[in-house]
Amino acid sequence: MSALFTSALAASAEAASGQHYPQGTLYVVATPIGNLADISLRALYVLGLVDAIACEDTRHTQALLRAYGIDKNAKQLIAVHQHNEAQAASTVIDHLRQGQRVAYVSDAGTPGISDPGARLVAALQHQQLRCIPLPGPSSVTTVLSAAGLVEDHPGGFVFSGFLPSKTGERDRAVVALAAETRAVVLLEAPHRIEALALALTSLGSRLVTVGRELTKQFEEIATMAASELPTWLAADANRLRGEFALVLHPMPPSTETTQDTRILKLLLAQLPLKTAVKLAADITGEPRNALYEEALTLKGAKEVGSEG
Repeated sequence: MSALFTSALAASAEAASGQHYPQGTLYVVATPIGNLADISLRALYVLGLVDAIACEDTRHTQALLRAYGIDKNAKQLIAVHQHNEAQAASTVIDHLRQGQRVAYVSDAGTPGISDPGARLVAALQHQQLRCIPLPGPSSVTTVLSAAGLVEDHPGGFVFSGFLPSKTGERDRAVVALAAETRAVVLLEAPHRIEALALALTSLGSRLVTVGRELTKQFEEIATMAASELPTWLAADANRLRGEFALVLHPMPPSTETTQDTRILKLLLAQLPLKTAVKLAADITGEPRNALYEEALTLKGAKEVGSEG
């Protein structure tokens, strides 16, 4: 038993035990994204109450439970991860049909957003079984809250998560992001952050807020032009460590009128003219003939400039 959270466990029982926790129910529990103290009192109580815990990584979850002083044996942990989520759902359903309470946790944050959990919940809905969410930490809302987005642009934000790992697919995804006028939240792993930063440089002066190691001891949050992101990473080797959440800020209103041209330029830099025009038409909805004429003009201006 951990002594650090003894008082928190007592407080969780006092605060949450009087509520109703129906049997035969899945409790989707958000867990900290880094700082153990970010666990909620209700989450602590439910994790101790349930008969079984479905989890992305049983070893990781067992260590988390022990840190809080919650005792569950190995038989009470059910592995439900990205590679077995659909199949493992039947095991969880069996537990629920027996009237047991089951919690589901991912390795960090709110399940079912970028982590496993969505297929499990969908399977329960199909069987008309109950699911109760326990809100809590999420890297998405955490980085948004520190991005300083001003409410002068309609539409809220878009969550894109991890972009494709292959260079060509990632570059095409960034071109699509260039057409998105709303804020966009991205996630990235340390071994791929340099490649993402390089791809985002094509967005030029559009602002990006980078959240690294959010809620942890060496947390770092910075806002800069997308073109400056590789330089910022290279300035300190430690910046390549840890998990990343990024916010691509909304498109400034003054640049929206030239957005079609911007997308066309990005595509022309990566693709043959006809392919670039076709994709630009698909993305923007603009007439292909007009885009083709503009592409010829842009190509001609580039060639003249390179000769000079």
